[in-house]
Amino acid sequence: MMKSITLLAGTLALLASSALPSLAADKQISWIYCGDKIDPIHEKYIKQWEDKNPGWKIAPEVVGWAQCQDKATTLAAAGTPVAMAYVGSRTLKEFAENDLIVPVPMTDAEQKSYYPHIVDTVTFDGKQWGVPIAFSTKALYWNKDLFKQAGLDPEKPPKTWAEEIAFAKQIKEKTGIAGYGLPAKTFDNTMHQFMHWVYTNNGQVIDKDGKITMDSPEVLAALQAYKDITPYSVEGATAYEQNEIRAIFLDGKVGMIQNSSGAATRLMKTNIHWGITTLPLGPSAKGPGTLLITDSLAIFKGSGVEDKAIEFAKFITSPGPQGEYELQGDAGLTPLRPSAQVDEFVKAQPFWKPLIDGITYGGPEPMFKDYKGFQNAMIEMVQSVVTGKAEPADALKKASAAIEQYK
Repeated sequence: MMKSITLLAGTLALLASSALPSLAADKQISWIYCGDKIDPIHEKYIKQWEDKNPGWKIAPEVVGWAQCQDKATTLAAAGTPVAMAYVGSRTLKEFAENDLIVPVPMTDAEQKSYYPHIVDTVTFDGKQWGVPIAFSTKALYWNKDLFKQAGLDPEKPPKTWAEEIAFAKQIKEKTGIAGYGLPAKTFDNTMHQFMHWVYTNNGQVIDKDGKITMDSPEVLAALQAYKDITPYSVEGATAYEQNEIRAIFLDGKVGMIQNSSGAATRLMKTNIHWGITTLPLGPSAKGPGTLLITDSLAIFKGSGVEDKAIEFAKFITSPGPQGEYELQGDAGLTPLRPSAQVDEFVKAQPFWKPLIDGITYGGPEPMFKDYKGFQNAMIEMVQSVVTGKAEPADALKKASAAIEQYK
């Protein structure tokens, strides 16, 4: 989900001529903005904020997704930080422990304005270290035509893992088409997709005290379910990431996938008869769950405009601007806050409801000091199970021991 942001060099510049102090340049808040272009909604609200804050300019630099976070990190480590950058919230702990970013204090009212657990995704050591700007959850999509061809009721999706595996098996055996799309490519969302299963079985990887709790019955059951559904999934899971699996689903070649709101907006442009529901539950589930993935605006230390950057970050992500940004189409975002506007969207487009219903029992991306090390260990664990190279219990114990060094 990570979208990148860019950075415009320069935070405060004065014209060379001291005889013309009235022509001093505006103070700048440089912003590394991830993506191909600035969203028009952000452009609109940047101008609005600048109009209300004379003498200040927002200086966004658009940087591609693959490079934006690395650029922000490199500049900060070199002592020439950008004021603000779009980052994956999972990286905030690493930035904070290396003293590269400043806390972003939130009032009780600000914290309570979000859906449950959203603030947890940016909280470390009792402090908030970023302002959420993008949020993604997952739901289960199913192809009603394939259900019908397989002899399943097209209006009844699976409610449990056991049903999900059984339905995938029946689709594969009756139609010859994969019943489920399981992505296991060496890619970040392989870990994300597995975490959705963890959070639909009341599991966790690391607790709030920093103790690794992954080697548990709840997580083992999730990994075992991965093994059990693999024979009925798209062949060669390690060749696919979630968007590639989604493309196969959009082509009518897989029975069920878990995906974001982006799948719904794309499916509406097809002739596929489809449905969407909350993710099926594991045996220990307390209710519908999902991994809660956020990207955030991080405020870097040493720019000289930290307080004003925090002010702008809170403005651009406030309910009005944020509501316009996140509910505009196929970006795959879920609303960060409940609101009357969200209620109207759910009423007009019911596909939003299961994407929101999973939040209450969902959980945040685990925070590790070396997030990439943690992520790679999780991907290796998943791949070893779906390829048959390791049994779930052995793979889980190995991964649990490996991630200790990254926390």
